[in-house]
Amino acid sequence: MVKPPLRTKSIGFKVSEEEYAQLETAAQASGQTLGEWRRQMILGASDAAAHDPALAEIIGVRLLLVNVLQPMAAGEKVTPEKFNQLLDQIGETKHQLAAKLQQAARKKPQREKTSGEGKR
Repeated sequence: MVKPPLRTKSIGFKVSEEEYAQLETAAQASGQTLGEWRRQMILGASDAAAHDPALAEIIGVRLLLVNVLQPMAAGEKVTPEKFNQLLDQIGETKHQLAAKLQQAARKKPQREKTSGEGKR
């Protein structure tokens, strides 16, 4: 069995007594320690943000519009078969495209901060 990497960094924040009780109750309900539950919640939230279903649907609608309106603007007809084929293709790729877009968005602010730091 592979050992998990050694955890050497710490993240902390203050909460009220009431908030602490809520967190403790949620951890107990999941059968985990408070620390393990918090770790799972925080890391899971960052994963969830990386796979936003709403963004995938917006990208899907945009792809559909572009792929249907472009041929129509050129005077071509979009057959029902072609339309259904587009729906299938978009359904297969929209989540991958959304994930790539979010990765690019996360990397972009880091580059801007790095380039702006030398201008002081």
